[in-house]
Amino acid sequence: MNRFFWMILMSSLCFSQTPKENAKTFLDQKNFVKAQEEIATFLKSNPNDKEAIELLGDAYGHQEKWDEAIVQYKKLAEKEPNNANYHYKYGGALGMKALSVSKLRALGLIGDVKRAFLKAAELDPNHIDTRWALVELYMSLPGIVGGSTSKALKYANELQNLSEVDGYLAKGYVYEYDDEPELAEKYYKLAIKVGGSVTCYEKLTNFYEEQEEPGKAIDNIEKAHQKHQRNAMHYQIGKVCADYNVQLDKGEKCLKTYLVNHSAKDGVPKAWAYYRLAQIYKHKKNKAEALKWIDKAIAGLPKIKVFQKEKVSISEL
Repeated sequence: MNRFFWMILMSSLCFSQTPKENAKTFLDQKNFVKAQEEIATFLKSNPNDKEAIELLGDAYGHQEKWDEAIVQYKKLAEKEPNNANYHYKYGGALGMKALSVSKLRALGLIGDVKRAFLKAAELDPNHIDTRWALVELYMSLPGIVGGSTSKALKYANELQNLSEVDGYLAKGYVYEYDDEPELAEKYYKLAIKVGGSVTCYEKLTNFYEEQEEPGKAIDNIEKAHQKHQRNAMHYQIGKVCADYNVQLDKGEKCLKTYLVNHSAKDGVPKAWAYYRLAQIYKHKKNKAEALKWIDKAIAGLPKIKVFQKEKVSISEL
């Protein structure tokens, strides 16, 4: 098949997609405005299409238009009161709005958030995301408005029955939040033992950083790299070394390895690795090298204020 005919065929296939399929494609491409426009037009003539209503809610949610997302998910929860996922999404949008408004206004939303999540959990005993939401909700709320470590642990136990690794991660989160570091470390390590995913290692690394234990953080990232062989982990090691002024030679080597092997899938732009190298050379009192790397960072991402601030600090050496 020649190339010209193939292009025509692919073009006709794209144009033959339904508005809902187009919206899904735009969502996959992270073109949320286009997805919103596509599905909103479709809903004008199909106002009761539940899949389209959900897609519109998703498009709004990705744009952090929480009021608009809430309207769509509430419609779905009212149309299908026994659908756990609709209640979960409604509660999630309400919760995100609560985080974006004043504490006083947020208090007025908490009851609805909790009711939506509890309804979803009641309707679907296997809904993992809802139980995670309840763990986080009960830990983040003050006791006076319904926060409860015991209730959070209840849903962490339910998670463990559904997914052992999720249960351990949830318990690690609860105990970390509750300032019980030994128990938090225990459960994060159990999650690594059972699951061993990048996420499991990241949770333990972040915990060690919060505890200001950079040596343990670096050791954990190195173990993760041995298993997963991700270039991004070189950056993570360099970041910890730079932030805590430890193992500077290792940090320098890892950051340079990250830059040599860098690709878009690594996630962190090169400019941030330049910035970390500048920090490391500043710690080493090597002003010339530090200025060289911070200038590269600024050239790469000139609008990042922390880079400008770092240059001032280096210039004062």
